[in-house]
Amino acid sequence: MSDITESSGNVFADLGFPDADELLARAELTRRICAILKRRGLTQEQAAKLLDLKQPDVSLLMRGRYTRFSTDRLFRLLNVLDQDVEIVVRRKPRSRPHGRVSVVAP
Repeated sequence: MSDITESSGNVFADLGFPDADELLARAELTRRICAILKRRGLTQEQAAKLLDLKQPDVSLLMRGRYTRFSTDRLFRLLNVLDQDVEIVVRRKPRSRPHGRVSVVAP
């Protein structure tokens, strides 16, 4: 029987990636973009035209391959999709040793 370890809530941190918060944020931003595109029923070609991307780049996004997209670029794609992006900076709670980056959506 193998040991089971409870997730921290960030798979990238659990796997030891040094930029885990950034990766999780980009993954969530990408997930939101894909959800909007699907909800609108856009083909990849239509999405590419709307987002001013090449169709293969839309395909990468739709498959969760966001490594070619910076956080800033994902923000801009969300803006094109009529989404506001708010950045809030606040003091971390004393209960956590380090600050973190997270995506919060209603």
